[in-house]
Amino acid sequence: MLLWLRSGPGAALRLGVVTSRKVGDAVARNRARRRMREVFRRQRAGLRGEVDVVLIARASLPAAPWNEVVQDFLKLAERAGLAAGGAGAGP
Repeated sequence: MLLWLRSGPGAALRLGVVTSRKVGDAVARNRARRRMREVFRRQRAGLRGEVDVVLIARASLPAAPWNEVVQDFLKLAERAGLAAGGAGAGP
């Protein structure tokens, strides 16, 4: 998973997701999108900043274990300066 940030007027910690055909067939791309939206939804309370977040799926995302997806997102958010601290894996 890759994370890009967009700042500027109107930015408000919103999410955009991108999945190309390299991720797999339509079923795999939809699963990747659902997983990226869900990890963002669960971790949003622990994020800070007035930016829009764009997550880009990699081919390994649909088959990755959920804990790995969460840890990958948290690591990316911390690198980007979005983590407000204390953002756990959640239920």
